Amino acid sequence: MNMAVSTSAPFLPTSSTGMGTSTFSFVDYVVFALLLALSLAIGLYHACRGWGRHTIGQLLMADRKMGCIPVALSLLATFQSAVALLGVPSEIYRFGTQYWFLGCCYFLGLLIPAHIFIPVFYRLHLTSAYEYLELRFNKAVRICGTVTFIFQMVIYMGVVLYAPSLALNAVTGFDLWLSVLALGIVCTVYTALGGLKAVIWTDVFQTLVMFLGQLVVIIVGSAKVGGLGRVWEVASQHDRISGIELDPDPFVRHTFWTLAFGGVFMMLSLYGVNQAQVQRYLSSRTEKAAVLSCYAVFPCQQISLCMGCLIGLVMFAYYQEYPMSTQQTQAAPDQFVLYFVMDVLKGLPGLPGLFVACLFSGSLSTISSAFNSLATVTMEDLIRPSFPEYSEAWATRLSKIIAFGYGLLCLGMAYISSQMGPVLQAAISIFGMVGGPLLGLFCLGMFFPCANPPGAIVGLLAGLIMAFWIGIGSIVTSMGSGIAPSPLNGSNFSLPSNLTTITVTTLMPLTTISKPTGLQRLYSLSYMWYSAHNSTTVIVVGLTVSLLTGGMRGRTLNPRTIYPVLPKLFALLPSCCQKRLPCKSYSQGLPMDTAMFPEKMSNGMLWGSRDKEAMEEKEGSAHQASSPTFVLQETSL
Repeated sequence: MNMAVSTSAPFLPTSSTGMGTSTFSFVDYVVFALLLALSLAIGLYHACRGWGRHTIGQLLMADRKMGCIPVALSLLATFQSAVALLGVPSEIYRFGTQYWFLGCCYFLGLLIPAHIFIPVFYRLHLTSAYEYLELRFNKAVRICGTVTFIFQMVIYMGVVLYAPSLALNAVTGFDLWLSVLALGIVCTVYTALGGLKAVIWTDVFQTLVMFLGQLVVIIVGSAKVGGLGRVWEVASQHDRISGIELDPDPFVRHTFWTLAFGGVFMMLSLYGVNQAQVQRYLSSRTEKAAVLSCYAVFPCQQISLCMGCLIGLVMFAYYQEYPMSTQQTQAAPDQFVLYFVMDVLKGLPGLPGLFVACLFSGSLSTISSAFNSLATVTMEDLIRPSFPEYSEAWATRLSKIIAFGYGLLCLGMAYISSQMGPVLQAAISIFGMVGGPLLGLFCLGMFFPCANPPGAIVGLLAGLIMAFWIGIGSIVTSMGSGIAPSPLNGSNFSLPSNLTTITVTTLMPLTTISKPTGLQRLYSLSYMWYSAHNSTTVIVVGLTVSLLTGGMRGRTLNPRTIYPVLPKLFALLPSCCQKRLPCKSYSQGLPMDTAMFPEKMSNGMLWGSRDKEAMEEKEGSAHQASSPTFVLQETSL
């Protein structure tokens, strides 16, 4: 996962194309049109296959028959947005390669979902990630999680469609609303008609286009400055090759600890509990395929991050030899990459269009994932539980209508984004604030058996309040700090990052006259720690309220919703230490299947059991013989 990093002032004037724009050629428009045509064709192909015989499972879950490679590429494409393609090279160009250390968090950020979240979700046979919250807590918690996710995504959709189009319009003169409408309509059609399978296979195509577009820019750009060796030499001479910054201060914007460890929580909020990703895991044909797809994302992410960093270094070396014009130096940082592409690829018809195709492949993949996940949670969490009597055919038609509705809403949100001006930065940040509290809610349920529904709801609310307090406080502080905004131009504002990353780098200036204190100090917390801070708030408050309200005493607890953290940790201790533990039955001789499915334990151990018909119906006839529900008895927890 790459996230955009922007440090321009949160300001959005009206669109303008008078700032040294470069005109697209006819061939460039043809290349861009081919991207849209092929994406639409792939989607319609899957929509037409079996037309009239689609089931809700095929539409929302690809019939749970996807292989690990297409799922892995779709996982990558979902959060490799157009804004990341613009933001990462700009970050490297301006501040050096410190941001590259974000790749260190990818390993844990994918290992934990692969071995904790995926097994729990997959074995519960879920469609929506928020079904888990009802199985673990109750329906009220499920609704709270669903509504929070919908709020997050609705704000995000229009911004991620409008912002890159505005940046492109300002630099190239590419028609703003033509690109917005074209992307929005094409994406809506193939997502609504083709369902998740169409989204995944178009993601595969769009991922390849993104890699190809970036590779072309690296090859042509490095050739014009004398090769990659020369690029590295110039970057080193100007201190753009960063060493490991070991400052533990969480208020420093980017350090090794901030990127490598704060980034783990950000990754977990993306690849562990986000509906867009969970839905892809659950569409895999087997649990092993789902885990392998998570592993396969790791090298793809590293390649993507390295390519973004290379573009930034090549751009820096190029402009050392061919300085920017006055107009370009006054541009918003998010426009630098587009100016660079137009400078480097001019005179090569079709290649600027290829990069634009690369850019909007990122937008298409992200927006289609948003549409599909929103349609899924709306259908599965809000409509079907309230109207269970409706037929499969009716549910299938309604899910397509919902997806179309979200597509139209996305276009409407894009228009609203164009009218928001300075408020747009707040809208972008509000989107990113939600990821951490949702991660905390799932961790509270999965790792702490004593957590109860009141604790979950109060914890989620506390996490959201804390997130909005710090995030919005940072915005207000930065607006009143006297930081001069960037000059007026067509897209002079901070672009959003990916699905849960907060683009608040503008809120923390790199140089200040005096060191902030008190609340000002809190507001300067590095944005990379936001997910960790907010998810921890949910867990601490949730546990406190749960203990004060009696925990799970007298409530039914399904052990399939719990991941046994303590047994796993105790199993790592020497056997002599395990024998002295009061809860030694947790750790002695428990294989993975027993830990995940405690009905395999003997009667004298942690759980007692009784049948629960609702759970058997949920998991299907294949699991009916072994789907008991359990009541928490006395334990050392």
